[in-house]
Amino acid sequence: MDKSDLLEFAEALIRTRSYSGEEKNVAELIMNYMKKWGYDSVSVDKYGSVLGIINGKKPGRTVLIDGHIDTVPVIDNEKWKFDAFSGTVSDGKLYGRGTSDMKVSLGCAIFSAAKFAEKNGKDFAGRICISGTVQEECFEGVSSREITKACNPDFVIIAEASSNKVKIGQRGRAEIALETEGVSCHSSNPEKGVNAVYSMMKVLEEVRKIVPRHHEILGDGILCLTDIKSYPYPGASVVPSLCRATFDRRLLVGEDENFVLSQFNEAVERARAKDSSINARAYITSGEAVCYTGETIRAKRFFPAWCYDEKDETIQSIISALKAAGLESGTSHYSFCTNGSHFCGEKGIPGIGYGPSEEYLAHTRDEYIELDGLYKAEAGFEAILGALMRG
Repeated sequence: MDKSDLLEFAEALIRTRSYSGEEKNVAELIMNYMKKWGYDSVSVDKYGSVLGIINGKKPGRTVLIDGHIDTVPVIDNEKWKFDAFSGTVSDGKLYGRGTSDMKVSLGCAIFSAAKFAEKNGKDFAGRICISGTVQEECFEGVSSREITKACNPDFVIIAEASSNKVKIGQRGRAEIALETEGVSCHSSNPEKGVNAVYSMMKVLEEVRKIVPRHHEILGDGILCLTDIKSYPYPGASVVPSLCRATFDRRLLVGEDENFVLSQFNEAVERARAKDSSINARAYITSGEAVCYTGETIRAKRFFPAWCYDEKDETIQSIISALKAAGLESGTSHYSFCTNGSHFCGEKGIPGIGYGPSEEYLAHTRDEYIELDGLYKAEAGFEAILGALMRG
């Protein structure tokens, strides 16, 4: 196994389009490569996520490397430098949708685990699991719940782009809806009703007073209004009876659903103290998506934050192993949400993030990954596995 095998796999991944809910072909591609490279077992779960396992000859912990196999759509392919699904290599870069976010990083992990096992004759402690999960772009960490049930990992590596640095945490994400209910009437006699939009305006004044907390590593929490709608719409000669505003709330460690909603409920009470006619409620939104297997994912849009202690012995052993391999690596944290929300946030499994390429390239036109960074990540994954699988 050499660099040409890794690049061939990376190119094949990019040429196989895999929007959320349409990951079947790339899942089959990944399974074929896992079997080709000697994985002991390869399976697909009810949602369509792939799980490959390599067993060591000695007992030890289960280490999971996770990555998602879905991508966001390409809506402007004609404006790309190269076709988004051509897998073109130019000037030391591989271009295409999913190069940075994040099929190529997952492919690198799949390759690295097989190469590590081959070089060591599988003479290591524990087992290496690699998961390619579906629907992450819609629901971070939800399909991952099936992976945890299947392999029960002791340590997790989230293979999202990290510039080959060790990521020790991330902010979480919640989608919150705020609704005000009014009384509809004809707009020629507005005094006969209660305008839900005016009520919303008063509540929003109080919501804007919410100050998210600060975390010494993850930074500030965020509260951002993303849309607002009135009903009925269009409102022809009618006072709106309902208004709904949606917020993106970036979460910090320790912020659960009750805490987040309590801030909104307090804002509603402050507004109601000034105007008793206000009728409002806040809640965490829910959503659903159909997987390529026909199964439907349903979940609240609440994905917790997590942060791992940089001074932890395992973290330090990983950093030492990377340095010993000639790969200088500092620590940082993700600015966006990942499947770590489930593994590390919901389940409390120790973990890190590690992968090639840059966070800012996710979801961009002319998305690419530098081949030099890809090859360094391959060596990095091997070094990390060496540190974790010693027994």
